[in-house]
Amino acid sequence: MIRVLGAGLGFLGLFVALGIAVARHPLAVDLAVTGAFQGWWRGPVGTATSVVSNLVGLVLPAAVMLGVLVGVVLAWYRGLRAEAWVAARVLVVFGVARLTSWVGKPIFLRERPRQYAEFSYPSGHVVAIASAGFAVVLLCRWLAPALTRLALVVSAVATVLVALTRLVLGVHWLSDTVGAVLGVLGIGLLVAGVLRLLPGPVSASAPAA
Repeated sequence: MIRVLGAGLGFLGLFVALGIAVARHPLAVDLAVTGAFQGWWRGPVGTATSVVSNLVGLVLPAAVMLGVLVGVVLAWYRGLRAEAWVAARVLVVFGVARLTSWVGKPIFLRERPRQYAEFSYPSGHVVAIASAGFAVVLLCRWLAPALTRLALVVSAVATVLVALTRLVLGVHWLSDTVGAVLGVLGIGLLVAGVLRLLPGPVSASAPAA
């Protein structure tokens, strides 16, 4: 438990430190990556990338968490109170982690690589998919341990994919996407630790309340 909270504080500290470091001036790697994707957002490539970005970065996380909410209701109705309680706490973790971008943007006030609505740090799309992935991994750890590794890999790939789309579209710096992951990990670990979802169930065969 102490290690989980310590790791959460560590990631959160890195998130804040990175945000302060890049708030006024982009890093050299930011400029290099943005330059490499300069203009890609125009035309068919940009249109297709925007669709993928919104579907995987916003629609998918919302759909997955809605599914978890429905699962909570059904599990409770069927008398599976322990499972419902685990899933409900996972939803809380997702909700709080999702706040990372909504709270962070007005704090760091970072400008976008190109003219675009809202501030830049951290990437909201990356925060959304990373939060959903973190929640799914937690859910699998408790209710389907055999799927935990697969959930981790799929979540990581989806997060990288969304980060790449934001870079291709030229609406985020690389550090915005890295900061998003750091923030979600920090908040996610802290909230999951407080809610006693980590390090995990004592027994993989039966979830604990």
